[in-house]
Amino acid sequence: MSPRTLLAEFVGTATLLCVVVGSAEMAARLAPADPALALLCNTLATGAGLRAILTALADTGCTLNPAATALDVAVGRISWSVAFAHMAAQVAGAVVGVVAAHVMFELPLASVSTTPRAGPAMIVAEALATTGLLVVAGRTAATAPGRVPVVVAAWVVAGYWFTRSMCFANPAVTLARVLSSTPAGIAPSSALGFLVGEAAGVPCAVLLLKLLAPTTTTTTEGT
Repeated sequence: MSPRTLLAEFVGTATLLCVVVGSAEMAARLAPADPALALLCNTLATGAGLRAILTALADTGCTLNPAATALDVAVGRISWSVAFAHMAAQVAGAVVGVVAAHVMFELPLASVSTTPRAGPAMIVAEALATTGLLVVAGRTAATAPGRVPVVVAAWVVAGYWFTRSMCFANPAVTLARVLSSTPAGIAPSSALGFLVGEAAGVPCAVLLLKLLAPTTTTTTEGT
């Protein structure tokens, strides 16, 4: 277990949540009567911030996402003991990021969200968003690792618009956003469904990555 990676998980996830929550609040203040414009502003800021964070931390081995960490366990890259430490750093960082955004906008340090995001459609959306995120990140890491930051950011930007759930695709993000009454928040009663969808995305991604992996064929020449 590398302290450097744990620090990257904490700092990176904190920065990501600060970007997500801060840009959502700023967009709501600047375009209170135009939710589509506010969402576009939030989307662009999140995508740009995510690409910058992933690029800056690319050599640390962090994922900033408990779902991605669980996938690493499933494919044998790390053990569960290491994974739990990474997940703890991710969740702690996410909470700190929310608090930091609230401080910048002179909001209470933490305030339980009342924004409902419940229902089967939301759960399915989160499952698809998480599966897609893990698959595009995994395939890109295998074929063009230097492009992972831009590919992941592009998926999240698209997911903000094509998924009903707005593509949280990250259990740490879901848990931390419960503590924000900004437009980025999610009500506690809705969070469990999101977590179920995100968890379901992990085995789906593992299966797809296995099916999409290149196969090697061995030819035997006769004499």
